[in-house]
Amino acid sequence: MSISAFDHPFLSGLLGDEEVSTYFSVEADIRAMLAFEAALAKAEVRHGLVPQAAAQRIVEVCTHFQPDIASLKSATAMDGVVVPDLVKQLRRAVGGGAAQHVHFAATSQDVIDTSLMIRLKAVAFLFTGRLFAITAALGNLDKQYGANRLMGHTRMQAAIPITVSDRLRSWRDPLEKYRDRLTQETFPIQFGGAAGTLEKLGVQAAAVRASLAQELDLTDEPQWQNQRGRIAELAGLFSLISGSLGKIGQDIALLAQAGGEIELGGGGGSSAMPHKQNPVAAEALVSLARFNAVQLSGIHQSLVHEQERSGAAWTLEWLLLPPMAMATAASLRLTHELIGNVKQLGVAS
Repeated sequence: MSISAFDHPFLSGLLGDEEVSTYFSVEADIRAMLAFEAALAKAEVRHGLVPQAAAQRIVEVCTHFQPDIASLKSATAMDGVVVPDLVKQLRRAVGGGAAQHVHFAATSQDVIDTSLMIRLKAVAFLFTGRLFAITAALGNLDKQYGANRLMGHTRMQAAIPITVSDRLRSWRDPLEKYRDRLTQETFPIQFGGAAGTLEKLGVQAAAVRASLAQELDLTDEPQWQNQRGRIAELAGLFSLISGSLGKIGQDIALLAQAGGEIELGGGGGSSAMPHKQNPVAAEALVSLARFNAVQLSGIHQSLVHEQERSGAAWTLEWLLLPPMAMATAASLRLTHELIGNVKQLGVAS
């Protein structure tokens, strides 16, 4: 049993997303953290900071290392972060003289934030593809039904007739903007060392950081460990996406309520009223939009990231950002399914 609807044994059938959830699994997080450690060794050997043989050994172990998860859990309860115990286990696995070169000049936040960027970059790529698919599906609806009539409504009251194209444009235009924003989004390396100054690397700090970013295919930027605007902006984009998809869901639910202007297939049944076909996906889109809107205020609280590093603000991000990504993923999945189930839209002129 899970307390989260996103991986609940049956609620996840409606609100979950198996493809995106894998990027927030412990396996994906550890793989990304080990990728950071391997890339760090490669970057530092390039600049003469780590012996070649030691770097090769670190990279080799990182490719197959399986940490003791129970140990990571108990250590995190004490340390507040997983990295100290992960590095301890990794050094033990590397062994010999190479062990001392594991994690050189890095700190826990470098590993955790970079792991997040690696995984969010992949998630953003998936979201971009889904937005393309949704806008294309809306375009197909426009070709089929765009000239049909709908009754336009303002403030929940009948106003004047509009076309299906008019309504579809209000659904599609924001999604195209969000799609373009996602394609332009950058995902930077986080590498600042103990207090963001990379003091152990001296004059080579910027060069090593650039090499590390290149190894991980991330953007090279100065440390941002206590500047959380990029996290808030990405969370805001998640909320915008789910909010606009929630508008589609709300509109479709209202069309279904009024009757006569939309025909849906694949709807939900009622245990008490067999004649009903409930607009389940449309309703879920509204709920997911409101969920993300609520979580966004918490993400903005985490902008209050005191001094060089905050444990409290950082932990708040861990609680809020993965569910926001999952809600966005579910919204995108449900919207594509819902649009595919539209059998008729509007009234022919």
